[in-house]
Amino acid sequence: MSTDPKDDPTGNAIKEPDNWVTGDEPMTGAQASYLKTLCEEVGESFDEGLTKAEASERIEALQAESDRV
Repeated sequence: MSTDPKDDPTGNAIKEPDNWVTGDEPMTGAQASYLKTLCEEVGESFDEGLTKAEASERIEALQAESDRV
């Protein structure tokens, strides 16, 4: 018995960054911009050489330190 993906359209939308197929590619422009803003807000240095996965994890950590969600 197979399940219809339409029954749970976001079921696989959330993946751990370590499991991303493109996680080792350079972070996107949007990630870089948001990460730089977060770094400035919490007084941390911005590393422009992060991968997509690393940037995502860093954003999540910095969000916890800032007033952003």
